[in-house]
Amino acid sequence: MKQGSGSSQGDAGVQDTSSIGFGEFVALMAMVSSLAALSTAAILPALSTIAEDLALHRRNDAQLIISILLLGMALGQVLFGPISDSIGRKPPVYAGYVLFGLGCLLSIFSTHLKMMLIGRFLQGFGIAGPRSVSLALIRDLHEGRQMARVMSFVMTVFILVPIIAPAMGQGILLVAEWPAIFGSFLVLAVMSMAWFGIRQPETLPSARRPSFSFGRVLLAGREVLKTRPTLGYTVTAGLVSGGFIGYLNSSQQIFQDVYAVGDRFSLYFAILAAAMGAATFANGKMVMKYGMRCMSTWSLRAVVLLSALFFVLASVQEGLPTFWSFMVYMILTLFCIGILFGNLNALAMEPLGHMAGLGAAVVASLSLAISAMLGTWIGQSYDGTILPLVGGFGFLSLLALGVIRWAAGGEVAYAAQRKGLDH
Repeated sequence: MKQGSGSSQGDAGVQDTSSIGFGEFVALMAMVSSLAALSTAAILPALSTIAEDLALHRRNDAQLIISILLLGMALGQVLFGPISDSIGRKPPVYAGYVLFGLGCLLSIFSTHLKMMLIGRFLQGFGIAGPRSVSLALIRDLHEGRQMARVMSFVMTVFILVPIIAPAMGQGILLVAEWPAIFGSFLVLAVMSMAWFGIRQPETLPSARRPSFSFGRVLLAGREVLKTRPTLGYTVTAGLVSGGFIGYLNSSQQIFQDVYAVGDRFSLYFAILAAAMGAATFANGKMVMKYGMRCMSTWSLRAVVLLSALFFVLASVQEGLPTFWSFMVYMILTLFCIGILFGNLNALAMEPLGHMAGLGAAVVASLSLAISAMLGTWIGQSYDGTILPLVGGFGFLSLLALGVIRWAAGGEVAYAAQRKGLDH
């Protein structure tokens, strides 16, 4: 059943989809998906103020407000997708929004770090529901080029949100205290849930809903772990994202404490986010000519080389190179990271065509869990210089080169195995 086809006598449990047009559907899915990115980036300008108000003894502890959100998302992604396959798409979305809202309320009224971290974990776990189920909704209603068209529009918004999110947080801080940022998340969640509930019909017929079983999730996890290319590229994605999350965790301290950019933090953050956005568009053209594996390998080599050279330069300058040299390094590095994101996820999913939905949830959850832990390690290593961040990018990218070579080495054996099964 495809978007806009409409049928009063369609599959049991599925409403007429003609009530929502293509443009509205894309806008709704973009809003649902982008709330996760907004929750991550909009709070960055307020981290130093939150650290003071919660009386944190170590400034680095404020970074946990970012890391714990991502860990919650990692755990939520692997559960909400399979649950939506069993009970329909809409109930898990509602449940996710409710958990996200509860997390926002806990963060608004937090008086100590533990309460804040519980609230942020609930936000991450909850928003994983709408985020993961929105992808399933798109698969339900579209296929082929039309699905690619929808995803391209949604991903464009998803890329733009991190560019503007810190500016939104900074703007709120000009007129209110930091709890208002979490209040804005809550308002957007309520609006999004109401829009979704009123306008978006159920898309999964009752006849196509298998019974939920943790066994299915475990089997999918086992499949990922025993399939060498999938495991290798998933771990590689986690290593690459670990450097990026390390940057997210320490970006506020580097920009505002080390380089004293003040309110211009959101501007410079937007410039670097735009570099990643530009990479995704460039990759769409170049990958057709050079291939995913080649693009990924050369991007990793570039990050290793850039990081090694800049680490030496920064060390000579006591870990504090000039601001503009740091910006040039970060623009080039994040451009390479932007190329890696899409390619590595696609490579990891190639062997999982027979279990695409559940496989994607496991791959996304595992890579995000790896990256959240590594990103926390890099962020907590912040020492008032940019050396831990640059060293983290270089070290993790070097490890990723080794893992990607191991993964590529298993592709021939896997292809031969699949060919034997087909015959």
